[in-house]
Parts: sequence; C-alpha cells; structure tokens
Amino acid sequence: MKQSGFFDVEERLARLSGLGDQLEVFSRTVDFEVFRPDLGKALAYSDGSKGGRPPFDPVLMFKILVIQTLNNLSDERTEYLINGNPPIKRVTFE
Repeated sequence: MKQSGFFDVEERLARLSGLGDQLEVFSRTVDFEVFRPDLGKALAYSDGSKGGRPPFDPVLMFKILVIQTLNNLSDERTEYLINGNPPIKRVTFE
C-alpha cells in the first residue's frame, strides 16, 4: 500500500474539482451570506459577557444543515464526514 504523501490532499481536491464536485458547485451557486441577518435574529446569541465557548458561526451551521438535509444524513454521519472528508471541509468552512 502506498504511503500518503504531503500533497495528496491537494491532488485529490484538484481531481474532484476537475470532475465537477457537486459540493463545490453548490457553494458557488448559493450565497449563504444573504441569510446571515435573519439567522442572527432567529438565533439571538448572547453577548458573551457570561463567558463560555463562543457559538459556531450561524452561516456555517446553516450550510451544514442544508447539505445534511439534501443528502439525507444523520447527525453522526454528518459529523464523521466533516471531520474526515477534505472536500466537505473545503465547501462548508470557506
């Protein structure tokens, strides 16, 4: 079995892009930032004066929920794919 090299991830991502990565096209097509004001109002995050962990970015969470719904993924499967799949990280965390 061939050992993974330093640039293997970049090569895989480039190959996926060349094949027409569905997630990449989706990311270019939908402007999720349009939803930021409405998400901010709906979530009503605290000002952080009481401490604690800062909340996740609402647009990031919305992207994840949309991808999860379109692909009929469970929460566990979604978490697994986000943590171990570079193409999903590229789309959701951009």
